[in-house]
Amino acid sequence: MNRNDVTEKIVAAKRQKGLTWDQLAAAVGQSKVWTAAALLGQMQMNETEAAAAGDLLGLTPEETALLTTVPYRGSIGQTVPTDALVYRFYEIIQVYGTTFKAVIEEEFGDGIMSAIDFSMDIERVEDPKGDRVKITMNGKFLPYRRY
Repeated sequence: MNRNDVTEKIVAAKRQKGLTWDQLAAAVGQSKVWTAAALLGQMQMNETEAAAAGDLLGLTPEETALLTTVPYRGSIGQTVPTDALVYRFYEIIQVYGTTFKAVIEEEFGDGIMSAIDFSMDIERVEDPKGDRVKITMNGKFLPYRRY
């Protein structure tokens, strides 16, 4: 049993039980996006969070314990993603990545946006021309240190 096996079981149990990320997040006590990332193997849960998720999803004690281990982060791999939705994010970075970099550096200086001291929210915005996806990313600015 490894973390990837548990992720597959979680996805199957979520579908079989008709659960939403919002419902799982409410049980875990974290945001929808963080909970989804944790259950998909990209974040480490504490024992209380893991127990709540494990109970709701019907995980064994061994599977639940794996939710508390430090993950190997990065779920896309080295090749260009083929899933259309994931590819669009890749495309956004290809097109706007240097723009993000230029604007952030102009506003903040030489540094990065943390993906550790970070939060994200995903919302549906109703629009008569077709609903829109609103993604808010909020990361601490970390300047490069001079030494």
